[in-house]
Amino acid sequence: MKLLDKLAGEHAALPPKFTGKAILMAGLGGMIAISIAALMSARLDQLLVLGSFGASCVILFAYPDAPFAQPRNVIGGHFLSSLIGLLVVSQLGVGWWALGIAVGLAIAAMMFTRTVHPPAGSNPVIVWLIASQGAISWQFLWFPTLFGAIVITVVALVYNNLTREGSYPKYWF
Repeated sequence: MKLLDKLAGEHAALPPKFTGKAILMAGLGGMIAISIAALMSARLDQLLVLGSFGASCVILFAYPDAPFAQPRNVIGGHFLSSLIGLLVVSQLGVGWWALGIAVGLAIAAMMFTRTVHPPAGSNPVIVWLIASQGAISWQFLWFPTLFGAIVITVVALVYNNLTREGSYPKYWF
């Protein structure tokens, strides 16, 4: 098959529409999760929010049954990706090629450990951006990465089980 034919797509049907209630409840869940993380950041005087957590909330509240939304994926994916970003920056610096290596390694590590969480793939980019300004430390692995991922996951655990018919999570380990 030629590249242009492939780019035309398979002409599959669009996914089904979300109900108004599902849209409202997912948006409310994301709002609550990020608000709680931001409030805790202010109260603890400790950063608990990453840009990638906004994308995590899309998955946690719009698609809570998806493998990418399960706690091991959210927490493990964010942790591994930030760890890899920090390791690469500490060993290779902030060259453009180091960023590519960090993202590639994060994807491979999440796949190998079965903790794929697409928003976490941006964590090495966040680490690289902060490091390029000279302001990154290993503390980033714990705050905001690990603790923040736990906060949004706990909110998803409570919220999804209070507002949906199905249970969340589908699995832990």
